[in-house]
Amino acid sequence: MKENISVLIVDDSAFMRKSLSIMIGSDPEITVVGTARNGQEGFDLAKSLKPDIITLDVEMPVMDGLTALKKIMTECPTSVIMISSITTEGAQATIKALELGAVDFIPKELSYVSVNIAAIKEDLIQKIKEIVRQKSLKDRLKRIRGSVTPAAPPKRFTNVIKDIPRLGFKAIAIGISTGGPFTLQKVLPIISEKVNVPIFIVQHMPPKFTKSLADRLNGMCRLEVKEAEDNERVKPNVIYIAPGGFHMKARSNGIMGGVSINITSEPSDTLHRPAVDVMMNSVIDVYGKYTLGVIMTGMGKDGFEAVKNLKKIGGYSIAQDEESCVVYGMPKAIVDGGIADLVLPAEKIPEMINRVL
Repeated sequence: MKENISVLIVDDSAFMRKSLSIMIGSDPEITVVGTARNGQEGFDLAKSLKPDIITLDVEMPVMDGLTALKKIMTECPTSVIMISSITTEGAQATIKALELGAVDFIPKELSYVSVNIAAIKEDLIQKIKEIVRQKSLKDRLKRIRGSVTPAAPPKRFTNVIKDIPRLGFKAIAIGISTGGPFTLQKVLPIISEKVNVPIFIVQHMPPKFTKSLADRLNGMCRLEVKEAEDNERVKPNVIYIAPGGFHMKARSNGIMGGVSINITSEPSDTLHRPAVDVMMNSVIDVYGKYTLGVIMTGMGKDGFEAVKNLKKIGGYSIAQDEESCVVYGMPKAIVDGGIADLVLPAEKIPEMINRVL
């Protein structure tokens, strides 16, 4: 019989501990095995209970969340979802936590908004299930490979082509979600300054978090990384990250020449804002088949429709492979839909970009 997913909740707020326990425990496949009031209690329980996943507050007495996270990752590595306040300081701390190994986060204030509680609960439960499922897959693969001597090399190129042609690409459009910040820190610094095209990224995040992410990545990359601004002129060798809470679109300036960025709330009926489909379709409208589409780790299927449109006009796309994803949802959608030209582990994607541009 399949065991329930075990969750440890670490938060100094009794209200948050109770709220999260009720939300998470409402799913019959998930069991809250313990709660802790500070990072030290959380670390001790993580070692003794060995939960499948932990929700971890950032700001706590005795031992803060970042210190607890470091100790957990060192002594008893576990999947961790951070509970973060939507402030500039909270966003910076969350980006640091994602660097240290946390797989995702949820904004703390959202948990107090009763009108959104059903959507928040559904999103959190889905994240817990997908993250634990993906980790279980990776653990099984490690055990299988460890039992084979010599270990067979994993098959990296899993689709019908082994390379993408040098088409003369003029832009790269990347869609990414759950597990994205950590993955982007592995991918973007490897991209060469010789690509000489703009790179547009939608990472599903709330406001403030995208600015902190862009600033952090800018210090790691050879290319400039910035949170996109409305009406700014698009330049080659700049990575534009869509601001949380808004869509980012590329817009041709017509007779004026060049391309600029449009930051907008429209369309207002999308599941995500920013949305990968909105961004990527606008980039395709400007650059046509010379857009290279990249879909990476994340839940759902945002980006699927845009990649489908790209394929119709003769463009190419890359999907991150299942093994290297934190959650294999968005890439899986384009792989299963037969519209991914190449399926690669995260660390191979920038190598391919450097090769074809």
